[in-house]
Amino acid sequence: MQDIFSILDGLKRPRLLIRAARAGCDDYRRDCHLHHHFGPGKLPRHGAAVLRLIEKESVLNTARKQKATGYSLVAHVDVLIALMAEARLLRMTQG
Repeated sequence: MQDIFSILDGLKRPRLLIRAARAGCDDYRRDCHLHHHFGPGKLPRHGAAVLRLIEKESVLNTARKQKATGYSLVAHVDVLIALMAEARLLRMTQG
């Protein structure tokens, strides 16, 4: 799992984007949020969820940097909220 945390530590995003995501972490509800991102069915474990969310966030970040017309700031923040909250849950289960 250390590799996941290394990846997360290496993410560099605009401060305002991170602040918005942190503000939303307190309202994170795993069942609701992850089903929104992954669809119906059994939810992945925290580590698998973090890896999938990292991939999703990377696509959004590329779109942000390229100023793509389909880029959604709201969707990006929503993915970052889930990513931060799942990483927090993963850290809690590790220690």
